[in-house]
Amino acid sequence: MAPAARTVWFVVFPGFELLDLGGPLCAFNLAIDFHQAAYDVKIVSAHGGLVAGSSGVSISTVPAAAPNHIDTLIVVGAPTIDTLYGQDETIDIIRNIAARARRIASICTGAFLLAQAGLLDGRRATTHWRYVAELQQRYPSIKVDGDPIFVREDDIWTSAGITAGIDLALAMIEEDCGIETSKSIARDLVVYHRRSGGQSQFSTLLELEPKPGRIRDALAYARANLRERLSVERLAEVVSISPRQFARQFTAETGETPARAVERLRCEAAMPLIEGTKTPIDQIAMQVGFGDPERLRRVCVRIYGQSPQALRRRAHE
Repeated sequence: MAPAARTVWFVVFPGFELLDLGGPLCAFNLAIDFHQAAYDVKIVSAHGGLVAGSSGVSISTVPAAAPNHIDTLIVVGAPTIDTLYGQDETIDIIRNIAARARRIASICTGAFLLAQAGLLDGRRATTHWRYVAELQQRYPSIKVDGDPIFVREDDIWTSAGITAGIDLALAMIEEDCGIETSKSIARDLVVYHRRSGGQSQFSTLLELEPKPGRIRDALAYARANLRERLSVERLAEVVSISPRQFARQFTAETGETPARAVERLRCEAAMPLIEGTKTPIDQIAMQVGFGDPERLRRVCVRIYGQSPQALRRRAHE
């Protein structure tokens, strides 16, 4: 007897972001079409019928009548969070269906809808980097983490911006159908298989990008000279200001201490070597300036949630 299909419902509303829906939806449909995965996928809304997204494209939906049970509820986001307020009927739908779902997820700013429904209280969650601070400010009970591609805490999954929903969908498919199926779907989608949930949303230099001037010059120098001893004193010397002034100005412009920023640059430089080569971890640690593998391990665990060895195994599965 064939296994019962896992019901996957995508919740949309007027003004939703089309790519939040399209990427994950395509991943699940590829699982059905090419891998005979037992999914029953529906796009639902408060009243059914055509629902217009922010791009002007309308999607056909079915009414979200509360079922006895569904497997997966996925709530998409919108380009601006103003769109996500006043969606009272959608919030009610999310609450009702969530009580009957095995797992619940949000894509991008869809986390604001889960938050309004009370589903993220006391939980760790993420959203698009642009709205991390606002999510934390509006919902202080949520443990907002703006760095990961996606976060899973028990039965609640939240993803970062837009295309990160594909990574979340691939992780769900891997859990349901196995890694070979998710790898094959990633190839069909022509995407990296797959960015781990702990991977940063963006590069360190993009995130820390200060205004043009000495701090930006110091970061550029650090990135080009990772094997050096990049102390506050050395970086301050490079840009010709006092160490105390440099440290204060660096933190004010980037939100990070110089030491933490250098660690992140080194870890970022290590990742292609960890995931794409067989170079011993201790040699990688030396190449990027950590000096010893234990320091590299600690920083990888803090930033990516996994040790270098675990990241390498994941990349080669």
